[in-house]
Amino acid sequence: MLKFYHAPWSRSTNVLWLMEELGVPYEIEQVDIRQEGGVPESYRAIQPNKKVPAISHDGVIVTERAAISIYLCDAFPQAGLAPKISDTDRAAYLTWLVYADSVFDPAVAAHAQGWEYSGSSLSFGSFDDLVANLERRLSHSPFIAGERFTAADVQIAGSMGYVMRQKWLPERSAFAEYLARTTTRPAAKRADEMDQKMATSVPAFAKMFQK
Repeated sequence: MLKFYHAPWSRSTNVLWLMEELGVPYEIEQVDIRQEGGVPESYRAIQPNKKVPAISHDGVIVTERAAISIYLCDAFPQAGLAPKISDTDRAAYLTWLVYADSVFDPAVAAHAQGWEYSGSSLSFGSFDDLVANLERRLSHSPFIAGERFTAADVQIAGSMGYVMRQKWLPERSAFAEYLARTTTRPAAKRADEMDQKMATSVPAFAKMFQK
């Protein structure tokens, strides 16, 4: 059995999209990360920092989006979401999966918070370098790992879509065209609809849906 620990409108939304792309049966365990008093301590047995996402596959627990993506795409190769080890695109696929967690997220968070720092002083580097790297890659490649859609696109495009809606990334034609190629996929649309529906059950969002 494949169980997915998820909170709507959170970092785990990208994994919800991945689940839909895989096309395999799974069960959602909704975790209210915004509840008063925080997530129950018992959840640490699944995720030590009480964060989402996490999965349990036949009793094997995996956390962190990059690790979850690699694990699931290798466990369900029939979905065709990961280049094979012998494929030259495998290196870019792995690189961008990890980049989404280790560079994209923290660099955007620092930018959104208005932090001032030297790019060489922190492991994830500068926001400007992130933007330049994304634009350079997406100006010369239709998908983030090469010529075809992979799970790395789920993580990069999913994050870019949210960040651009928040106006935290500058407008670039390469970004808009990339999101048009990726976030309009049927699985992405299904995941978005599912996430919206689950969000209506979250008390922290109640006032928003009452308007």
